[in-house]
Amino acid sequence: MTTIEGTVRIPPYRFGEPLENIAIETLNESYNARLDKNLGLLVGIVGIESMEEGVLIMGDGAAYHDVVFNAIFFKPDQQEIVEGEVIEIAEFGAFVRIGPMDGLVHVSQITDDYINYNPKNASLIGRESGKVLNEGDRVRARIVSLSLKGKSIRESKIALTMRQPFLGKFEWIESDKNKSSKKKDKS
Repeated sequence: MTTIEGTVRIPPYRFGEPLENIAIETLNESYNARLDKNLGLLVGIVGIESMEEGVLIMGDGAAYHDVVFNAIFFKPDQQEIVEGEVIEIAEFGAFVRIGPMDGLVHVSQITDDYINYNPKNASLIGRESGKVLNEGDRVRARIVSLSLKGKSIRESKIALTMRQPFLGKFEWIESDKNKSSKKKDKS
């Protein structure tokens, strides 16, 4: 959560409505999904802390109010471990939705195994392990590269890896934990 100072334009046809509600709605329309290099992706405006009396601009008719408002940002960090859902499978990897943004797990970063792409059901399959990754699978991954550039999330890039212990599809993680505990029991 971050506090921001700005100006909000209230159009004349909305003058009879509750001012704070209109201001939050207008600010969300203006700023929502904006990307800031330092703060991250603006997810939403959640409240107004203060609002000055409006100023009318000749020829416009709208009221302009200086405001101080609270906004929620999503900012992933390099090396952060994130959980998400596979939203698309491509020949070169899997796109994973992490919060309001998407990251890419390249095929070379899915497992230590060689990965084959199955175009019939859009899945990625480990040649030796038989591990299958499909759309809708829940995964845990680490952010290995992060580029928050420009003003929109389309210009940003998040590279992920699942080739480390306790990362990958949740079923794979559970299976690895069970194998590990069985080895300890035999010792």
